[in-house]
Amino acid sequence: MKAMDQHCDNKVAIMIAHNPIQHDRMKHVEVDRFFIRENIDKLCISFPFVKSEDQLADILTKRVCGRIFNDMIDKLGMIDIYAPS
Repeated sequence: MKAMDQHCDNKVAIMIAHNPIQHDRMKHVEVDRFFIRENIDKLCISFPFVKSEDQLADILTKRVCGRIFNDMIDKLGMIDIYAPS
């Protein structure tokens, strides 16, 4: 069985998921971290890093430059309904 990829653009989150040691600064993620860690050990999920410019959801959550914005709009198949035809 192939591991399910959980694409992530946060390197710290990936490191926490793979780190077997719990620190006091990570209390708020304690339960979820153990669930994720267990599934990583079973090879059910993996966390490949995705660059921000390849993360489609970024145009909905943060500012991106015009080139990246237009590329993402094209990838999502969105059109400008107000553009002259």
